[in-house]
Amino acid sequence: MDSLMQNLADTQSATQKNIDAIIKSSQIWLEGWQAFSQGLTAMLQAQYDRNLATWKALTAVKSLQEAMSVQANFLRLSLDNGLTETSKLAKESMQLAERTIAPMKAGMSSAVEGSSQSPG
Repeated sequence: MDSLMQNLADTQSATQKNIDAIIKSSQIWLEGWQAFSQGLTAMLQAQYDRNLATWKALTAVKSLQEAMSVQANFLRLSLDNGLTETSKLAKESMQLAERTIAPMKAGMSSAVEGSSQSPG
């Protein structure tokens, strides 16, 4: 009977640790997503501002050559910034995923260690 009660207590403790890990992971994800979305919003705002500036520059051109130069500069900036920002967002999302999973991985490690130490 004592063994049954101990197993029940161990199961309850493990379940609580898992729930705590899920809650902590959720908090990390929410905080990370908020920061990530702010970065995404800033990137989109900057792109919008570049688009608007290019449009204004195109409306003021005096020649086809000048229009082509404005458009080429816009394309170069868009590609450079797009690649830089996409790389940055990908790195941030991977770091967020790693931070989010860390509490659950730690819980799994302690569960494995605990099961290997319990008498069988």
